Amino acid sequence: MRPVVELRDLTRSFEQGGVRIDVLRGVNLDVMPGEIVALLGPSGSGKSTLLQAVGLLEGGFGGEIVIAGHSAEKSDANARTALRRDHLGFVYQFHHLLPDFDARENVVLPQLVAGVPRGDAESRAEELLSALGLAHRLDHRPSQLSGGEQQRVAVARGLANRPDLVLADEPTGNLDEATSDKVLEQFLSLVRGEGSAALIATHNERLAARMDRVVRLHEGVLE
Repeated sequence: MRPVVELRDLTRSFEQGGVRIDVLRGVNLDVMPGEIVALLGPSGSGKSTLLQAVGLLEGGFGGEIVIAGHSAEKSDANARTALRRDHLGFVYQFHHLLPDFDARENVVLPQLVAGVPRGDAESRAEELLSALGLAHRLDHRPSQLSGGEQQRVAVARGLANRPDLVLADEPTGNLDEATSDKVLEQFLSLVRGEGSAALIATHNERLAARMDRVVRLHEGVLE
């Protein structure tokens, strides 16, 4: 069985005030299909940078990134966009929902972009939102939802196109502890039910312990 994502000797450096800062220094990681991996490290350790690399969201990285068997380095811009669309889903700490659209539409829209017929996209959105306890909130806009509800919509949106791999950056970091626990439980349950893999960045040891495997980012290297 081939990994969903393969990272080989991944590096990333920045220049700041004339000083070179090595954020990633030869990261190697495989995530297998259906595996939920916690990426643990304190704030500023490079977790978000690593997720940006896997998500093919920016350039400037050294090493090799392979998504679903396709080398990102050997892909042009259009092919990289297709890799993101066809294989990856994203959930961020801040939900970034579209304020003028209701919960259902926020989950429908990425599916329409991927070419899913509207009827199928709406059915999929309602299925996911219902699984997250939001069947009664489908027609509510983000401003009418609580923080936990908004993040649940963001989770549904991240899973809408049935990604092979979900990338989540502190997905409950903006919520209080009780709400965070509940949203994470629903998130992990839904990811497992969908059969997706996930790479979830967190600084919370307690939350990381609920995942299948924990890797630690320390001084730019995974331990």
